[in-house]
Amino acid sequence: MTCAYTVALCTHNHADRLVRTLADLPRIHPPRADWELLIIDNASRDATPEILAANPWPDGWTVRVLREEKLGLSNARNRAIQEARGEYIIFIDDDETADPDWLRAFERLIEAHGPDAFGGRIEVLFEDRRPTWLRDELLGFLGQLNRFDTIALLREPGTSFYGGNFGFRRSVCERVGAFDADLGRKGADNTGGEEVDFYRRLLAAGLKVWWTPEAVIHHRIQAVKLDRRYFLDLHYRQGRMEAMRKRGNGSRLPPRYLVGQFARALQAVWHEFRANGRDATLRKEMNVAYFVGYINGWLFGAAPSGTAT
Repeated sequence: MTCAYTVALCTHNHADRLVRTLADLPRIHPPRADWELLIIDNASRDATPEILAANPWPDGWTVRVLREEKLGLSNARNRAIQEARGEYIIFIDDDETADPDWLRAFERLIEAHGPDAFGGRIEVLFEDRRPTWLRDELLGFLGQLNRFDTIALLREPGTSFYGGNFGFRRSVCERVGAFDADLGRKGADNTGGEEVDFYRRLLAAGLKVWWTPEAVIHHRIQAVKLDRRYFLDLHYRQGRMEAMRKRGNGSRLPPRYLVGQFARALQAVWHEFRANGRDATLRKEMNVAYFVGYINGWLFGAAPSGTAT
């Protein structure tokens, strides 16, 4: 049986967050066209399977729960692509709350523009007190995103949608492939970039990617669990992955200019600390972590195996 839309939710060992997400899902206004909810349990070892089995789904909803044992968000998303019955697949994360109009906003975009792919706005929702060191400039690293205030085409490689709120016509995977399994979170490994890589392949193939600020997701943040090390680790892994890809099978001797960039990044942290204190230094510390990861990846990282098909 086919339908217009598959809403896909991938989850791994987030039982505590998943409970809130499942409780909030019935607030979504269903689209006019037929749709289904597809949940991929990605090798969870906590209470996730029991929570999903016992959850009371709203009357009239079509819900399927499948298990993907191969760990990794990209693997879970690729399983969703394989199993989806919808013409369009729309992804939501397991720690998010959608605005009631979220799905209908995407439906309006699809009816008006027939996009190949699309993304929507993400707001950060703190569930408790926000740390003093968490400045506004860092919220994007927690998923906050609003590319444009109006519906518009996304045309530039640097203006991708985010993985917490996006979708695409399922058939585009026949042209650009699926998600790269070398990228994306794998358990406690925060390596990301799979949705950016996918987005750039969409653009390279000449496909139309649209943005709508009307489809809003709230990314819930437990501020008491936030740690500066999360941001540093995120940038370390980003630098390492980018270095491995850029170096490829070339020389493992890092470019000389990296030494100067690394030194300037360290100096910037010191100047910021002296001027404004420790609470103001994290953004510049993240630059240092990026260069440490970049140098490490260039020296010791394996060449990536390539893009998923």
